[in-house]
This record gives sequence, structure tokens and C-alpha cells, in this order.
Amino acid sequence: MAKSPVVDQELSAVLNELWKLDVNRLKPGKDYKINLQGKADFVSQGTNSARDKASAPLFSYVNEDKLKSIASYACFIKLLDNYEMSTGVAEKVTSEELQENHLFLDAILKTEVMKHTHKYLVSKGQASSDIATFKKQLYDIWFKLYNRDRRGGADSCGFEHVFVGETKYGKEIMGLHNWVQFYLQENLNVVDYKGYKARNKDTPDEDDHVLNLQFSWKGLVKPLGSSFIGVSPEFEVALFTIIFLKSNEHMTKTVVKVDEYLLEIVVCRHGHSIGTSYPKMLSSSNRDM
Repeated sequence: MAKSPVVDQELSAVLNELWKLDVNRLKPGKDYKINLQGKADFVSQGTNSARDKASAPLFSYVNEDKLKSIASYACFIKLLDNYEMSTGVAEKVTSEELQENHLFLDAILKTEVMKHTHKYLVSKGQASSDIATFKKQLYDIWFKLYNRDRRGGADSCGFEHVFVGETKYGKEIMGLHNWVQFYLQENLNVVDYKGYKARNKDTPDEDDHVLNLQFSWKGLVKPLGSSFIGVSPEFEVALFTIIFLKSNEHMTKTVVKVDEYLLEIVVCRHGHSIGTSYPKMLSSSNRDM
């Protein structure tokens, strides 16, 4: 028998509080519908062909009007086209894009999810109680450009990697762990969902808010990706920020129980910024019945 992972209870309690406060989380079957289809095959990293076990897109419906009517999503969507896809190509940030970064942070800081996160981080001595200082801290964690590829200028940041996705030398997909970006890229016909990834007993269902999956993006295959589905941008920023600030290790892996999901959350740092962060679904209690 494999040892069951040790769950971080304190962190789980905080994240469940945030889960309850996430009023902007979309409702599966109502605000959006996913179509899981087949289970994807094993594909080794760097292979750019995968058998397609899903002939239709992952998202069969998303209420875009609802997305655009919620400030944090509307500001988030504006950010998605601000980045150069390939590492090694320096990012040119316009003043308008800088403004969009700030508007996004302003929008999420107004949500109960981020207010609670701020209070929690202050109580742990990991953030200043001054809101402007906290916003600058978030900016540096998520938007400060750094050099991921030694050949070029500052070509990446945490937000781009996690939420937008980028490619390494144009040969391998990195990041792209966000469901809104996935849906929008499917609509543009540049993302092709290949099927879900799961252990035998743990087949996902259409109501799951976390999914392990395989897909291709602009012709490159991601053998195993993972993403929250339907959750708000502020929930993801909150969760990954809390785990990022929890430790100075290069890589932090934490097991938490959020709602019905047993998750491993992985956060890697790049100096004082996020290098990558993503959830990995371990199991869901509604299937252990």
C-alpha cells in the first residue's frame, strides 16, 4: 500500500475558507460545461505527437457574458494577449499593459478572497498590513519580468508562465495552467484537448473543479497539464501566493484538502517571483463512496 500523503491541515483550513468566499467561481453545468471524453495515452516529454482521445473541445459551453461582467475576469482576460509566447524573446511592456497589470491587481484586491488572503498573510508576518505595499509585493511575485532563457532579455514572469503559457525554444509548452486561457485558445483553434489523465479508480467527472489533462498548443504537446476549472483568477492568485510565501525553498510541494479534492500544490520560485505553480489532482472524495 502506498503511504497516504500528509495533508497540511492549517493550510487546508485557510484554503477552504477562501473556497467558500470565492463567489466568482463559475458553476459547472450552468455557467460552463466540459466534455471529458477519453483518457489520454502516456506521452513522453518532448514528443510532439499524441493520439487524440477527445475529438471535441474540452469546453462545450462557457457563459462569456458572465465572465466579462465580473471585474476580475474582465481585467484578467485583457492581460492574456500581452505576452510573447517564446522564451528567449524579450518582453516589451507598453504603458497600457502596465496599466492593465495594475487594474487586474486592483480588481482582485477588492474581492473577499484577496482581503482574507491579505489578513492571513499579515497574521503570519508574510505581508505588510498596508494595502499599497501588499499590492507591490503581489506585483513583484506575479508581474516582475525575469530572464527564464539565458540567451535573451527579460522574457518571462510568473503570471505569463502560469496563466498564459509560453514555449521553451519553440519546442516545448511550459505553464498554461489556467482554464479561461485554455477555453479562449480552444476557441481560436490553437489548443487541442487530447483527453483527461487519471489513475484507474479516479476517473474525473464534469463537475470537477480540478483536472489533469493532455493537450497540444500551436502544434506542441503538453503530455500532462493540470488546471483548476471554473475557479476565479483571485482564488488562484491567492492560493499560489500563500504557498509561495510559505517557504524559501526553490520548489514547495504541499498536499491540501480543498472542498472534496485532495490536491498537491506545486510552486517553484524564480528569485523573488513565481517560476511556476499548479495544482495536481490526487483524488476526489465524492468518488471514494
